[in-house]
Amino acid sequence: MGRPAARRLQATLATMTLAAAAGVALAMPEASAAATGTATGYATQNGGTTGGAGGQTVRATTGTAIHAALCNRASSSTPIVIEVEGTIHHGNTSKVSGPSCNTADGVIELKQISNVTLVGVGSGAVFDQLGIHIRESRNVIVQNVTVRNVKKSGSPVSNGGDAIGMESNVRNVWVDHVTLEASGGESEGYDGLFDMKDNTQYVTLSYSVLRNSGRGGLVGSSETELSNGFITYHHNRYENIDSRAPLLRGGIAHMYNNHYLRLNESGINSRAGARAKVENNYFEDSKDVLGTFYTDATGYWQVAGNTFDNVTWSAPGTDYTPAGPDPRSTTTVTVPYAYRSDPAACVPDVVARTAGAQTGLKVSDGSCTPQTPTPAPTTATPTPTPTATGPTATPTPPPTATSAPGGTNLSIGAGSDGSSKADGTSYGNVRDGNLSTYWSPAGTTGHISVKWGAPTTVSALTIREAAGSAGTIGSWRVLNGDTGAVLKTGTGAGALTVPRTTLSKITFEITGASGVPKVAEFETYAG
Repeated sequence: MGRPAARRLQATLATMTLAAAAGVALAMPEASAAATGTATGYATQNGGTTGGAGGQTVRATTGTAIHAALCNRASSSTPIVIEVEGTIHHGNTSKVSGPSCNTADGVIELKQISNVTLVGVGSGAVFDQLGIHIRESRNVIVQNVTVRNVKKSGSPVSNGGDAIGMESNVRNVWVDHVTLEASGGESEGYDGLFDMKDNTQYVTLSYSVLRNSGRGGLVGSSETELSNGFITYHHNRYENIDSRAPLLRGGIAHMYNNHYLRLNESGINSRAGARAKVENNYFEDSKDVLGTFYTDATGYWQVAGNTFDNVTWSAPGTDYTPAGPDPRSTTTVTVPYAYRSDPAACVPDVVARTAGAQTGLKVSDGSCTPQTPTPAPTTATPTPTPTATGPTATPTPPPTATSAPGGTNLSIGAGSDGSSKADGTSYGNVRDGNLSTYWSPAGTTGHISVKWGAPTTVSALTIREAAGSAGTIGSWRVLNGDTGAVLKTGTGAGALTVPRTTLSKITFEITGASGVPKVAEFETYAG
C-alpha cells in the first residue's frame, strides 16, 4: 500500500474514532428477518445457489454454536439455515468435531460442506476480527452480516487476513447484503476483504459494502493460478479502498451497478487474460479505476454505460496499462443469466439505500427504486456493442466436434504438467499414445497440460477417457496456457476444435464430473 493512500485511510479512520469517542449516537436501521430473495448473477448457474433452503433453521449467538449447528447435521450435505445474532469473536469461537463438519478455532469454517445458509437476524450479526473461511464447499449463502478488522498479522489473526475467503474447489456461493471492513492496509496487518482462489467458481457478491481497506479482493492468487472465474459483482459500494476492486487473474467477471468511491491507487485490475464486463457503474473521486496494473500480463474489458466522476488516470508504462482516460472495450463477454441493470446516474443513491448489512435486504427494481426482494428477473439486459475488438469469452458450453481430427498428434513427445495426481497416475500418461495408461486428478476437478519447447499451432484436440470411465467428465475449459485465455468451454470428453492458436502450453481444465475423471490421452493437432 502506498504512503499517500495509507494516510487517506488513517485520516478517515481517525475521524470515525473521534466520533465514537465523543459519544456520537449512530442511528441503526430496522432489523432484518431471515434470508430472503433468490441468488443473482453467476451464482444462478451450474445448478444454482439455494444454500440451506428446505433444511432445519438453527439460531446461534456464538461462533462455537455455528460450528455445532454444522456438526450436528445428519451429513455434511444436509441443508441447514443458521440464523446468527450478536457479536462473534475469538473468545466464543471454538472447534467442534463431528462427522458432518471440519471446523477450527478462531475462524468460521465452512469446510467440506454444502447446502448452508448463514444469515444475520434480529439486532444484527457482527464477526469481530474473525473471518469466514469457505473451503472445498458448494451451495453456500452468506447474508446480512458484518465482518470487520480481520488480520493476517498482529493479534489476533484469522483466515489469513481475509474478511471472507474462498479457496480449493469452491462452487456456487452467494454473498449478499454484507458489510466487510478493515482499518487499514497490509502494513497494519490486514489483507483482502473478499478473496477467491484455487478453483473457485460461480460466485455472486451483491448489495454489499467493502470499505477502509488496502485491498478490496482478488480472484486468483498468482499469474499462473487461473482456475477461478464466473464471478458477478453488482450493487456494491467500494469505499476508501487502495486497490484490488477487484484484482482478476484469468476467468470471467461481470461488474454492474457498483458505486466505487475513493479508489486511491487502482480499481478493477484485469490481468493474465481475465475478461471483465463492466457496465453501468459509477466511479467517483478515484484514480485508475480500470485497466491492467503492476504486470505486463494483460487482461481485457468490455465497457458500457459507466459514469466517471472526478476520475484521474496515470500515463501507461511497461507494467501499467490504465483503460482511460477514454475507456474502450477490448473484448466482448456474454453472460448466460437474466439481470436488471439500473442507469449509472442513480447508482450512488440506490446503492446507498440498499447495500450492506442491516438495510432490510432491499434490492433495486432496475428503475432506481429500492424494494423488498422479489424473484429473479426473467429478461436479460441486452449486451452492449463493444467499441473495440479483442478476444471473446463466453461460459455457455458450445457443442463439441463429433469426429476426431486428422494429422499428427502433437502431444507425442511433448511435455506435460497439471494439478495434483491421484495414486498410480502420471502427467506423461496423457501423451504416450497408450490408452491403457491415464492421468487422474485427486478429486473430481483438476487440470492437465501439454507443453512444447517452442511455439506450436493448435486448432483441434481429442480427450480420450480411460476404459471404464467413459462419460465421467462433465464441464470443462480449454485454456491458452501461456496467457490464461479461455479458448473453449463445453461438456463431455471427445474431439473438439478451438480457435487456431500458436502457443507453448495448452490446458484442459475439468470443472465438473460425475466421479474421478481418468484422462487416457490428451491429443493435440494443428488441423
